[in-house]
Amino acid sequence: MNRIFHARIAWYQYLILIILGANTFALLWMKHILLALLMALALIVIIEMVIHTTYTVTSGNELILSYGRFTRKKIIPIKEIVSMEKCHSMKFGNFSVTEYVLIQYGREKYASVVPVKEREFMELVEKRRMKEEQPINK
Repeated sequence: MNRIFHARIAWYQYLILIILGANTFALLWMKHILLALLMALALIVIIEMVIHTTYTVTSGNELILSYGRFTRKKIIPIKEIVSMEKCHSMKFGNFSVTEYVLIQYGREKYASVVPVKEREFMELVEKRRMKEEQPINK
């Protein structure tokens, strides 16, 4: 059975949505229609990415990273995952700008994910990884 984890929306994503929305409104107000249209398209693409970012652990032991309808899905076989660790970007004392899970897979390849339920995500991937490593006795 596939397990889908949704992405957590970080503060800077809200900020960019507010800035793009305000710029779109201002450009419409000043009657710069073409620029407003371009800004609105960028806003639509970013909203799509924010809302539809998911991380799926499949029953076929693959991790599928989907960043919305306008981007390609990244498929990582769970057996290729070397390590997973919780990381922080730019720490200031106890405060960090963003917390994320860094996945190392293959040969020097990395992917960062920000699932809403980080602990469940890491436990499930680790459980599937351990299950994949065990030889099947018949």
